[in-house]
Amino acid sequence: MDLFGRSNGDDTGGEGEPRVALFVDGPNVLREEFDVDLDEVREAASAAGRPATTRLYVDEHATPQLIQAAEARGFEVVTTSGDVDVKLAVDLTRFAVSGRADVVAVASRDADFKPAVEAANAAGLRTLAIAPGTHGRSDGLRNAAGENVTLGESRE
Repeated sequence: MDLFGRSNGDDTGGEGEPRVALFVDGPNVLREEFDVDLDEVREAASAAGRPATTRLYVDEHATPQLIQAAEARGFEVVTTSGDVDVKLAVDLTRFAVSGRADVVAVASRDADFKPAVEAANAAGLRTLAIAPGTHGRSDGLRNAAGENVTLGESRE
């Protein structure tokens, strides 16, 4: 084990497939103009490996129907008061430095997650930015991540 509690063995958690931590910025992704299906987001992340965590971050305005639908699709719903960006970024960074994932995937159109993705890169993890659509891409987030997926397009 290293300083952060990571195993010094293989980077796949011993199961042959990389562990993927998916973090979804609900207020920025689940908008009418994008028509995003949470199953599509999960499938995009699952292409990189097996799920280590699958989280949807929402604010206090999220409807009970949204929360119930996300939970039914296997998402852990994290509700915050106000802006979800700080909580999501902190959780993503924690996963990166703790060795609980080999890949971190963030679904957003917000460049605010660029520093968290850069921290994951620095920790030696693969990083994946998932954009909700072509007009929903963040150049900053896209450039920080090692890999990019735009929903509705073929994988890069």
